[in-house]
Amino acid sequence: MRMIVVTALFALLLHGVKPALSTEPLADLCALAASTGTPQIAGLAIVYLSALGDTAQARHWKHIIIHQMEGPAGAAKNAAHAQAKSPTRRGTTLWVETDGTVYWSVPETAIPTHGDGANRKDNKYIPNLATYRRVVKDNSLGIEFSGNFPDVRKPATRAQHDALMRLLPFLQQRYNIAPENIYAHNWIACP
Repeated sequence: MRMIVVTALFALLLHGVKPALSTEPLADLCALAASTGTPQIAGLAIVYLSALGDTAQARHWKHIIIHQMEGPAGAAKNAAHAQAKSPTRRGTTLWVETDGTVYWSVPETAIPTHGDGANRKDNKYIPNLATYRRVVKDNSLGIEFSGNFPDVRKPATRAQHDALMRLLPFLQQRYNIAPENIYAHNWIACP
């Protein structure tokens, strides 16, 4: 599968900083993405609070929604641990700390409440016809960035950006998610 990254999304996240793409050979990435347990992605610090299972048993995610929450350094770690204790609470599957550490908080079968139904239909950021009421919590994998406290307009850190560049190809391969199905939260839902 050809791994294509949506550069417009990352430009939005870091206001024009070019992505540092994963250099993982495709064959290695395919094998890694199909594995169970706690696969380690080259160049990515990832902490599994829930190990990965058989991909056939995982949710069949169709979309990825990237969120950013206000919170100090350490907020992603704390939120991931809270999410692990209550997998269906409001939150996401993956949390990215300011230093780029990724926390996989819940089993692949759990559905955290992070998408409220793609309620934006104003075509402000992207044409919303394809997403309106179609990109929902049941079919979307959520990734939450933390650390823009106290300025909610502050973008993701370079370490978070680099972590995303390593994580996205893995997620796209594991769940067969097309690059056009990766969204920033405010593209599809009212912020």
